[in-house]
Amino acid sequence: MPLILNIETSSTICSVCLAKDGKLVDYREDVQGNSHARVLTVFIEDLMQKNNLTFNQLDAIAVSAGPGSYTGLRIGTSTAKGLCYALSKPLIAVPTLLAMADGVMKTVSIPTAAYMPALDARRMDIYTAVFDANGGELLKTQAVTVNDRLAEELEPHSPLLVFGSGAEKCKEVFKSLNVQFVTGIQSDARFMISLSEAKAVSGQFEDLAYFEPYYLKEFGAKT
Repeated sequence: MPLILNIETSSTICSVCLAKDGKLVDYREDVQGNSHARVLTVFIEDLMQKNNLTFNQLDAIAVSAGPGSYTGLRIGTSTAKGLCYALSKPLIAVPTLLAMADGVMKTVSIPTAAYMPALDARRMDIYTAVFDANGGELLKTQAVTVNDRLAEELEPHSPLLVFGSGAEKCKEVFKSLNVQFVTGIQSDARFMISLSEAKAVSGQFEDLAYFEPYYLKEFGAKT
């Protein structure tokens, strides 16, 4: 069964974990914000050394595929691709929102509820999707403004569990919905484990030359 390095850089948080046979081996995380370029490769090397592993022992490298931070996704994807090319290992892409939903499903299991990860996309915008309790997509991944129109669109899918860095901006607008807000949930490499394991076992790998993360929104430079 596979040994997989999971890389999550889609938000301000940078996290990396090793998983063997779908189980967590070790984990590193930095929550200081936008430190990806500085800490990502250090985390990876530290994980391998502390667990007495060589890079050639990896069976695959998995990366959070977005949506999320343009810069963060670029850093994660570039690092993952570089490792894959150097080691001749396959690349696995894990949808960021699905991974978050899968992580919450394992801790807050409500079969009748729909799961709505919400990642902050600045202003009143979020990256979001809605999944059923089996991970099926009820509302496609999108960048959307949190407003009454969104609340109306979500009404058929309630009761809803809403979580992530963009959840706070939803509270006032979603007052009319049957909603439970799950706190303390962020994008996390550990949420990728079961999804990357499943893809590795079924051979769902990306084309290294052509894979790009799912940005959704164009890059906007700050002045």
